Amino acid sequence: MEFSEFLNTYLLPTAIIVAQIFAIIVPLLVAVAYLTYFERKVIASMQLRKGPNVVGPFGLLQPLADGAKLFIKETILPSGANKILFAMAPMLTFILSLIAWAVIPFDAGMVLADINVGILYLFAISSLGVYGVIMAGWASNSKYAFLGALRSAAQMVSYEVSIGFVIITVLLCVGSLNLSAIVEAQKTIWFAIPLLPMFIIFFVSALAETNRAPFDLPEGESELVAGYFVEYSSMTFALFFLGEYANMILMSGMTAVLFLGGWLPPIDIAPFNWIPGPIWFFIKISLVLFCFLWVRATFPRYRYDQLMRLGWKVFLPLSLAWVVITAGVLVAFDIVPTPLSG
Repeated sequence: MEFSEFLNTYLLPTAIIVAQIFAIIVPLLVAVAYLTYFERKVIASMQLRKGPNVVGPFGLLQPLADGAKLFIKETILPSGANKILFAMAPMLTFILSLIAWAVIPFDAGMVLADINVGILYLFAISSLGVYGVIMAGWASNSKYAFLGALRSAAQMVSYEVSIGFVIITVLLCVGSLNLSAIVEAQKTIWFAIPLLPMFIIFFVSALAETNRAPFDLPEGESELVAGYFVEYSSMTFALFFLGEYANMILMSGMTAVLFLGGWLPPIDIAPFNWIPGPIWFFIKISLVLFCFLWVRATFPRYRYDQLMRLGWKVFLPLSLAWVVITAGVLVAFDIVPTPLSG
């Protein structure tokens, strides 16, 4: 094989894919870092405080200072811990939160892997996140960490079921598992309007899935100190922290794609359609993230029995009923979508 053929067949496509991966990961890591700043500022304003305002202008360098502080701290391994699993758990959580972005479309054709089963890929990756939590709780050899891990596993499994039914409802309305096709199907009307109950269930389930308030029971400070990462410090703690916030952004991206029209403008007329698609996508993700933070500042933490009752006795029957209703309406009015090639 000649070098030019090797270059065109293997090296060049590989280099392009690596460049695309970095083009997604680097802005995502910056967004994760500044989401912590945004969260502190938003909650501070809701509580009539100032928030971070010392490090750099308007406190903008605070995330960098926090990162540097965690980086130079000592990594402490508990004496009774399973050291390999203890170190692998935060890496698994963080890596899974990044690789899910491979199928998220930022604009028409602007997606790393436009696969036909993109929504299944997302569902599978988000379901795997619980393994990192379980590994952390078990490997720490700590009662608090183990209790936090069990809570988190039960919580994530409970709300995955509701998310699954929500995804089935969207699939019924589109006739495709391709995320770009799901966005294109919302040109006339965003699914958040006809599927409003499912939109609400998906958002609340996303809060539980990412262990955010008012469902932050796995890391309830008053009961479990810091939950499943109570024994973690330095960069291992930072990886869990980054993974949690990256999952928040991922869930916001999924909400935008499934219900808010992805990169599409609210109304397809000037001046809305002058704004590039990726900017609309960023605006929608920011709005959903703001709702995440708003909920945290507003609601107290649920009790564990309330959390489980909401998941199994309210959301599960509701989402299942809505799947049946949606299917019935599509068949009754003869508007079942034909399976799309995408």
